[in-house]
Amino acid sequence: MERIGITGDVELSRIVYGMWRLADDQDRSTAHIRSKIDACLDQGVTTLDHADIYGGYMVEELFGNALRGRGLRQRIEIVTKCGIVYPAGRHGAAKVKHYDTSARHITASVDESLRLMATDYIDLLLIHRPDPFMDHVETGAALDALVKDGKVRSVGVSNFRPWDQSLLQSAMSTRLATNQIELSLLATAPFTNGDIAHLQQMSTPAMAWSPLAGGRLITESNGVLAEKLDRLGAEAGVDRAAVAIAWLLAHPARILPVLGTNSIDRILRFSEALAVRIDRQTWFDLYAAATGNDVP
Repeated sequence: MERIGITGDVELSRIVYGMWRLADDQDRSTAHIRSKIDACLDQGVTTLDHADIYGGYMVEELFGNALRGRGLRQRIEIVTKCGIVYPAGRHGAAKVKHYDTSARHITASVDESLRLMATDYIDLLLIHRPDPFMDHVETGAALDALVKDGKVRSVGVSNFRPWDQSLLQSAMSTRLATNQIELSLLATAPFTNGDIAHLQQMSTPAMAWSPLAGGRLITESNGVLAEKLDRLGAEAGVDRAAVAIAWLLAHPARILPVLGTNSIDRILRFSEALAVRIDRQTWFDLYAAATGNDVP
């Protein structure tokens, strides 16, 4: 599978497995989670996406239990996020859901993620949401320090607008490696609102969360877009999900889709998207069907 360099010597697999639903699975056994990881590795999906908050602060520990004793750490890249505080789990004493991008919180969150995931380093740490109360100088210094200390290999952001990203970057010596944003055929605004343009200008790959629109691109059976996806899928011998992911992969912004599912069968089909070729006219044909309008 193609690999994308995000900064320095850090590379991610072009398709990323998002593990946010891990705690929702009826089978949370270590053996079952290991089967999901193996299904990823069998097709070259080596990058696994987390956040401290996922599963009510449970997912990182479930994942860490599956890593122990397997010798897998050198074969994978771990992405995790911090900055959201939810009144649950270890933050049960919090009065309200809020954001915390203070140096103290970021550092403590990383230390806890390292412990829970049984690792000495995180390949990519993301600030989960733009914080309207952020002291960008303090946050930037904290991220720089984590890289310098070797606790994280690279840092980035998630759900940031271009100005939020530029503000944080202005206080850092470490280059922000990515912005993970919602992006799919049913969430096309980043292609025209400046989000993707900013990342391209900075030569920064984008990561796309919910690239199948929370499953709607799979389950919705009516409409022009569904018909086009099904036709292209039939021509390539894949399902519509693979076509929808291939549409993102075709864009020159080097988008890394983050795919989340608990179905091992669906995990094993991630790489089918790589077999679908989307040329410029096909890309715009799907874009017009998704937006409901031809380009002006």
